[in-house]
Amino acid sequence: MQTVAVVVLLMIVLAMVGLILLQKSEGGGLGMGGGGGSGFLSSRGTANVLTRTTAILAACYFVVSLFLSWYAGLERKPRSILDTNRPGPSVPGPAAPTAPLTIPGGMIPTTPQQQPAAPPAPAGPQVPRSQ
Repeated sequence: MQTVAVVVLLMIVLAMVGLILLQKSEGGGLGMGGGGGSGFLSSRGTANVLTRTTAILAACYFVVSLFLSWYAGLERKPRSILDTNRPGPSVPGPAAPTAPLTIPGGMIPTTPQQQPAAPPAPAGPQVPRSQ
């Protein structure tokens, strides 16, 4: 179904390109119907037919594009961001305490190293000092 709609859309696009190239521009361009009553219609009638046909093809292009967008969305199903079926990323926990070191003179327990204290936050805005 999707392939048929894409082929129809491409045929509409090619027809629109051809009709737009046939239309008379301000500079003459590739427009058809050069003189008086020559051709199957007058130049005014030809312009009206080409303009209307281009508008109809543009509407068809719009409808087929909307259909393709709707058709592509049929298979999508909403997913929860709190999906519990999948395990989350593993985050390493805190390190286990280390065993005491054994030295020939006896046992010295190790203590975790303490981080140096951060300087206190200033009470208000500070002006940089020049050196």
